[in-house]
Amino acid sequence: MSDLQPEAYKNYTRRGLYIFAVVLCTTLLMVTVSFVPLGNRHFNIALILGAACVNAFLVAGFLMHLLSERKMIYTVLIFTGIVFIGLMGLTLFAHGDVPQITGH
Repeated sequence: MSDLQPEAYKNYTRRGLYIFAVVLCTTLLMVTVSFVPLGNRHFNIALILGAACVNAFLVAGFLMHLLSERKMIYTVLIFTGIVFIGLMGLTLFAHGDVPQITGH
């Protein structure tokens, strides 16, 4: 049983290093694209936003372990939705409580 733990740790470390390398490369790509004119400014912005999306997915999904903790994420998301619906309901309910402005 103890033989599996070092191997699992090695795989986790290797995967973390690969993710770090990809995040580093996409960050370098974003910086490079920001300095190099590729003919169209909108194309530069699209490339930078695409690389930023890849970075955000990798950091949030793997390094913050959000992909492996789905039950907790869905629980927090459902709770947030319930609170949001409740607050919007209170806002609509209180809409009639505004005092009327009367002229002097």
